[in-house]
Amino acid sequence: MKKLTTLTKSGLVLAMAAALAACGGDDDNDNTQADRSFEVKVTNMTAGQPLSPTALVVHDSGYSLFNVGDMASEALEKLAEGGDNSDLIAAADANGHVFSTSSAAGVLVPGGSETFTLTVQGSQVSSAQLSAVTMLVNTNDAITALQGASLADLASGESMSFNTQSYDTGTEANSESAATIPGPAGGGEGFNAARDDIADMITMHSGVVTADDGLTGSALNEMHRWDNPVTRITITRTQ
Repeated sequence: MKKLTTLTKSGLVLAMAAALAACGGDDDNDNTQADRSFEVKVTNMTAGQPLSPTALVVHDSGYSLFNVGDMASEALEKLAEGGDNSDLIAAADANGHVFSTSSAAGVLVPGGSETFTLTVQGSQVSSAQLSAVTMLVNTNDAITALQGASLADLASGESMSFNTQSYDTGTEANSESAATIPGPAGGGEGFNAARDDIADMITMHSGVVTADDGLTGSALNEMHRWDNPVTRITITRTQ
């Protein structure tokens, strides 16, 4: 009887070990994420600053659109001076830390909103971040951006919102002349490869001066001023 009891206990131990191993496998399966879908709503909060087509980038922590204090890339300069995001998106698509990119089809008018739909693959969910950037087109080289908002922890149906600030890319002097403002206030030149801003680095934007403030050569007026924030970006997990 003792021998039988010992064998029975041994069998029980083996069975428990097998069960634990099976549970461990189930846990591994549970950690395999399904694809997730998100809606991204961008709202222009300014009174007189149309925004160029917004560029969205889904990426991990190894990528950033820019760093304050650094010199702007030429791709960012093209967006900041003329609203063209094609080179920035192409550079992002070539970056190994970027999962996907997308762009709005057109200008976002003051007070208007646009909504994007994004899908993040299950294998990318735990490290996925969202960045977005657009130009304030009634300026020389002002942009607004969201950088590195984590998508990993949003539950289905949950939302998070961000108010974005403005940046001066430091590639073009803020003359505000009609010849250098590409938006409807000026109708002037967009991108110019020559950099005539003494700083030549990205800083927080101090805002426009305008003709109403006494800058007689400015194509801008009080309507074109903004007081941060520039946009509100709301991210909602839909699946």
